[in-house]
Amino acid sequence: MSPMPIVRTSKTPEAAAGIRDFQTFYFSQLLRRRVCAGKIRDRVGRLTDLVFRVADPYPEAIGIYIDHGWGKPSEFVPWSKVVKVDDDAIFVQPPEGGRYPPFVDQPGWLLVNEHLMGQTILDMDGRRTEVVNDVHLLEAQGRMIIVHVDVSFNGFWRRWRVPWLQLGKDRLISWRYVQPLSVEDTATDTVSLSVTRKKMHELPGEDLADVLEELSGHAQQAFFSALDSGKAAEALSEAEPRAKRQLIAALRRERARNILSEMSVPQLADLLLVLPHDDKEEMLALLPEDQAARIRQILSQRESTARTLVSADYLALPREAKVGETLASIRASGRDYHNLSYIYVVGGPEKILLGVVDLRELVLAHDDKTLGDVMASPVVAAEEDDTRDDLAELFLKYHYRMIPVVDDKDRLLGIIHHNDIVKGLSLRART
Repeated sequence: MSPMPIVRTSKTPEAAAGIRDFQTFYFSQLLRRRVCAGKIRDRVGRLTDLVFRVADPYPEAIGIYIDHGWGKPSEFVPWSKVVKVDDDAIFVQPPEGGRYPPFVDQPGWLLVNEHLMGQTILDMDGRRTEVVNDVHLLEAQGRMIIVHVDVSFNGFWRRWRVPWLQLGKDRLISWRYVQPLSVEDTATDTVSLSVTRKKMHELPGEDLADVLEELSGHAQQAFFSALDSGKAAEALSEAEPRAKRQLIAALRRERARNILSEMSVPQLADLLLVLPHDDKEEMLALLPEDQAARIRQILSQRESTARTLVSADYLALPREAKVGETLASIRASGRDYHNLSYIYVVGGPEKILLGVVDLRELVLAHDDKTLGDVMASPVVAAEEDDTRDDLAELFLKYHYRMIPVVDDKDRLLGIIHHNDIVKGLSLRART
């Protein structure tokens, strides 16, 4: 078969910079191409893989990997020894001593065929999964870099040496948006791809949990390690028990401590409920003593009470507070919007629960009105001794996102989120 033609394109970094002497390739065109030392008849072998060093913004080629097979030692040709890349061969300088040294993998190195071709890209925009069918390379002024990956079927056909089966245009994704994830706290190369990290952090915890449950091993650890502590906590809270156990087992202590600090007491209890005994004790040791004691109390009781499950992350204001001032205060607070569905109206230093204001009602009310003017009263509230089952019935009946908890004198103790109760019950049923 005659060699495939060189692909030339103006949509490259070098073209944008005005560099004219450049050429682009697909990796499938170079795979198994002859590597010759000096002249075409002086064949060293065939290109088995291209080796790149991961760098920003584009990985740069550092050598050619040649595997002779049949028990023969491999060879590594440094990119500095590459003279030119032609349609029918890659020409390199003759090796000293008759052979190039054997290939030895190094931290931070990326092998196109082994680490990229056929690997998975998690496309967060469309919640789809794509596959790298080819890799688009650019060679200019003695350097070669990775500029795109091709996820089209055209790349698939090129890989299998049937390029005439072209179906529409190539689907090239810039390397700027497809970057390898490194496994937490290691400098080794990786075997999986991820989407842009910025887009990962825009996804809700439920979607991140879905992704984690689809992955396994190093890919799962790599994806999870790329999340900041807050997003990792969200994903861990929403994940299935098996994924929770896998993720916790691979965490380092400091990383685990940071993630646990982002979780509420009910979330922590639901997490520890599904862990093996040793992992559970290790996680409890990372928590503040008072928080660990509360969680132990929850875990030791078959029926946890509302008082042990409450969260202090809510907004309570006196009835005299003006609507306009309240809205301005909320906007300036930077509070998590998940905890701002309602504002609880309390009276006196004991915080007696008087009423509740839905945030939607607050936005529509006149600025000069007080919270007492617009609040709903009486308030649906849980009592401090209510069990999980009692709380679940309340949520089922009223469909609120959160419910306040009061003592026998109607003092506000905190709030409980719907997800903390319903997800906790379902997890307990599955374990």
